[in-house]
Amino acid sequence: MPTTLYSLPSHAVPLRGAEDPRALYFDLLQPAPDNRARDRAADFLDAQLALGQCQPCDLPEDPAELDAWVERNTREVGRQYRAYLEGRRAGQPRRFFSTRAHAQHFLQGVAPTKLVDGAWLYGLLGHWRDGRFTGLIQTYLEELGEGDPALNHVVLYRQLLARLGGEHWRNLDATHFIQGVIQLALAEHAGQYLPEVIGFNLGYEQLPLHLLITAYELNELGIDPYYFTLHVTVDNAHTGHAQKALQAVRDAWPQMGDGAAFYQRVRNGYNLNALGASTVSVIAAFDPFEEVVRLLQAKCPVGSLLHSDYCRFDGRTVNQWLAEPELIPQFLDQLQRRGWIKRHQDPAESRFWQLFEGERAPMFGVFDAHERQLIHDWIAGDWLPDQGKRCPPRLGVPRAEGAKGKPSADDFDEEARLLQQEVARLKSREARLQRLLPLLAPRHHHRPAGLLATQLFARAFNGLETHG
Repeated sequence: MPTTLYSLPSHAVPLRGAEDPRALYFDLLQPAPDNRARDRAADFLDAQLALGQCQPCDLPEDPAELDAWVERNTREVGRQYRAYLEGRRAGQPRRFFSTRAHAQHFLQGVAPTKLVDGAWLYGLLGHWRDGRFTGLIQTYLEELGEGDPALNHVVLYRQLLARLGGEHWRNLDATHFIQGVIQLALAEHAGQYLPEVIGFNLGYEQLPLHLLITAYELNELGIDPYYFTLHVTVDNAHTGHAQKALQAVRDAWPQMGDGAAFYQRVRNGYNLNALGASTVSVIAAFDPFEEVVRLLQAKCPVGSLLHSDYCRFDGRTVNQWLAEPELIPQFLDQLQRRGWIKRHQDPAESRFWQLFEGERAPMFGVFDAHERQLIHDWIAGDWLPDQGKRCPPRLGVPRAEGAKGKPSADDFDEEARLLQQEVARLKSREARLQRLLPLLAPRHHHRPAGLLATQLFARAFNGLETHG
C-alpha cells in the first residue's frame, strides 16, 4: 500500500463527487446489479482514480526495480514487527487497541471492506483460458477458500462479526464504504481497467505491518485472530499472493503498445489502496465516550417511549432526556453525578450497568454483545484489569465442513443438489466453468450454492475434474 510499510495513512482521504458510496455498495451487492448501478460504479472509479493520482506513490518509477522493492519492504516490515514484539515484552502497552471494545469497534469499521475481500479479481475469471491471469485467478479462488467455508475469507469475517454482535456496520458513514466500492467497481469493469486491477492487487496483497499487529493484539484480547493470521500466511512474498501479484505485472506487460502507459495505469490502480477509511484511521478515530453517546442516541426513538416516570434526573424523566438525543452527553453526566454510573470502577458496581447485564436485568436484551462491551469498557475506564496478557481466543471460529460430496436431500441443501445436477449435465469443461462463473461473484460466493460452485470451478480450472 502507498507508504513505505504498506500501512495506510492515519487520516481518511476525503470523498470526492456526489455519489454516495454506501448506497452504491449495496446496489452492487444486489443479486443482479442493473446497468445504471454498473455505470455509476465506473464513474465512481474514475473519480477515485483522479483523486488517487494526487496522492504520493511509492512504487518504483522503473518496473525493473519491483522485485527489490518488495524484498526491501518485506524485510522492513519484519524488522519493525520484531521491534514491536521486543517493546511489548519490555512492558509497552498495546499499540492499536486500548480495550476489547476498541478492537470490536475496529472490526465493525473495516467490515465493508472485509466483506468483499478479493472482489477486485472477480472480473478476471471469465478469462480463465488466458495464461497471463492464472496466478490472479488462483489468488481469487484462494480468497474464496476454494469453496471451503472454513477458509472462505468472507464467511470467516461474517462469522466473526456475528459472534461479536457486529451487525451495525451497515450504518457506518460513507468513508468506510469507499474501499469496498472500489473493489466491487473493479470487479464489474475489469475489461476497461485491467492495469488498474493489477496495480490495486499489487498493493493490496503486500504484507502490511498493521496486519501483524492487529492479529497479535486481537489474540491478547480474546478475539479470534484467524481471519487476520490467515492473510499473514497467504500473502507471503515468497510463494503467496504477494509474489503472484508481482508476477501478474510481468505476465500482463503489453507486447504491443505503450509499456510506459500500462505501468502508469498500474501505479494509478496501486494508489487506490490509499483512499477512504483505512485500518489505521479507523483505529485512531475511536473515542469511547463519543461511541457510547452515539449508541444511546440510536436507541432514543424507541427508548423515549418505554420508560416510566418513576426516576427523574435534574427535573427530567428518562423519556424526556431520550426525547432529545442531543442531550445524551448531559444525561450521562447526570447519571454519573447521581452515582448510577461509577467511572473507573468495576461496572458491576454501577446501577446503570445492572439494568441490562444478566438475564433477570430489567433491560436484558436491549443491548447486543458489542454494545454491552462498549458500555462496560467506558464505565470501567482505568479500572480495567490488565488486558495485555496473552490468553486463548474466546471467540473461536468453528471449522464448518464445506459443501463436499453428495448433498443430503433436504431443504438446506436443495440449491447445492440442483447445481450439481445441472453441472453434471453439461458436457464440456468450458460450459461448466461458464455456468459456475456467476456464482463466484462477490455477492454469491460465500453462500451455500456459491461455495459449491467455487469447489467445482477450482477443480475444473486446476484440471482435477474426473469427468468431461
